[in-house]
Amino acid sequence: ASALSVVSEGAEDETEVPVLQKSEKSRTISKISRELKGIVFVIQSQSNSFHSKRAEDLKRDILKQAVDLGKELPMVLLIHQINRHEGAWTILPLMRDFSVTYGRNSSWIFFCEEDTRIQVIKLLETLRRFDKSKEWFLGKALYDEESTIIHHYAFAENPTVFKFPDFAAGWALSIPLVNKLAKKLKSEPLKSDFTIDLKHEIALYIWQKGEGPHLTPVPEFCTEDVNSYKADHCATTFSNFLPLCGEPVNKEDVFVAVKTCRKFHGDRIPVVKQTWEREAALIEYYSDYADISIPTIDLGIPNTDRGHCGKTFAILERFLNHTSPRTPWLVVVDDDTLISIFRLRKLLSCYDPNEPVFLGERYGYGLGTGGYSYITGGGGMVFSRTAVQKLLASKCRCYSTDAPDDMVLGMCFSGLGIPITHSPLFHQARPMDYPKEYLSHQIPVSFHKHWNIDPVKVYFTWLAPNTEEPPNGKKVGYNREDL
Repeated sequence: ASALSVVSEGAEDETEVPVLQKSEKSRTISKISRELKGIVFVIQSQSNSFHSKRAEDLKRDILKQAVDLGKELPMVLLIHQINRHEGAWTILPLMRDFSVTYGRNSSWIFFCEEDTRIQVIKLLETLRRFDKSKEWFLGKALYDEESTIIHHYAFAENPTVFKFPDFAAGWALSIPLVNKLAKKLKSEPLKSDFTIDLKHEIALYIWQKGEGPHLTPVPEFCTEDVNSYKADHCATTFSNFLPLCGEPVNKEDVFVAVKTCRKFHGDRIPVVKQTWEREAALIEYYSDYADISIPTIDLGIPNTDRGHCGKTFAILERFLNHTSPRTPWLVVVDDDTLISIFRLRKLLSCYDPNEPVFLGERYGYGLGTGGYSYITGGGGMVFSRTAVQKLLASKCRCYSTDAPDDMVLGMCFSGLGIPITHSPLFHQARPMDYPKEYLSHQIPVSFHKHWNIDPVKVYFTWLAPNTEEPPNGKKVGYNREDL
């Protein structure tokens, strides 16, 4: 009997360790699975076919990683599918919905862009460091090196003190903070005004003049390239400097319209001719005065001090009726816009000109109370011929010749149910008006304005074809000084 008991005990010892290991592993998987289910992923997606596909690919990747980690799957939302809000992309109007739907059973809302790459297990490990019962606003911190008109000269004495998130790296709000914001928005609805730089404005709203949380910088939220050795510690990475989807579109596929007026013929037009004009095969200058030395075309619209709606709609009519129907793209720029047509042709390889595409840097007006989005004109407005046809076939026109053209266009396209398409590579301001770290993961398409800069130098530093990303993906070490 004693011999049997010894054998029996020995056999038990043989099997007990693996059973314990399995049990421990099972508990770990279960814990990870529960934590993962507590995260709501929100992808800043867009309805344009190129962008929606990229967002769907990211959603699939997140869910595939989740399946590999356990049975519980997180919720992954695509912003453009949240149809009830024209201003869904501005995030804050969604807070009440997030609070009602996820306020009891979730821990975090994690926001990212379609080109953010996420290592889910590292993200879980990162978020675990923060007490989910507290109010947290997490992200990769950006700051202004000098005060800028984009942010209404906020913190003018020392703009570096205020941090706001780089959306490309992803950012997170704890559910207690979401609930607090939802409650505040219920009693104090968002004012009907402009959305210009969403990342700064969200941080400012959350900060609540010092009563709310500051952004907490998280080193694991990164914008390093996914293949960089620097990305080893990162939970998120970002790899999209300038999209390219096959061959760049032909030079002859892009018609460029430059808006100018007589008083700027002498100082602004020479800059265009010294810099990017040579990149354009089809270009015309539209003015209030026909100057054969440039040459400019007088559209019969007098120059206005405020908006240029009359002039822009005349340009759209001319494009439709006086250019080859085989030219699929129109770009409308100001005479003080600095643009890389070379890069734009690469970018346009990703868009279908048979869709109504209206592309550029997105702003918003009154999005907390209905409102509309629009492409801000100074960075350049890109239209597919299809979009121009649909617009001009409608009855939507300028309410006055000097109305702001970009805002009227946004209103018109919104009324037609045609969403605008945002690209962060277009810029309404100068390079010095953006954080260096924000521009470091871009190959820009445009900048705007000549104030207190040498615009020719800005072009050759930031936009000229020789400042391209090489095929190996490593950035050129050219000198982007403080311009």
